[in-house]
Amino acid sequence: MSRTVFCRKYQQELEGLDQPPIPGPKGQELFDTVSKQAWQAWLTHQTRLINEKHLRVFDPEARQYLMEQMERFLDNSDELEQAEGYVPPSS
Repeated sequence: MSRTVFCRKYQQELEGLDQPPIPGPKGQELFDTVSKQAWQAWLTHQTRLINEKHLRVFDPEARQYLMEQMERFLDNSDELEQAEGYVPPSS
């Protein structure tokens, strides 16, 4: 049986991550409060940001920017940046 968490993004009980996604206390916090669905959505959004803004993920400033954007994304903040050229697919 998979573990569930109360997902901070979707505000409901959903399947949790299999392991902390990053090391340290922040990783444990994410493990305890973020669902697999929300984490996958973040990874997709993060990839768009990296590609559109030409971020170098080993650059400390880029990493800090991505961490800030991750928090905003997971908290459903209105201050979340979008990739400028991204157009969501129409259904």
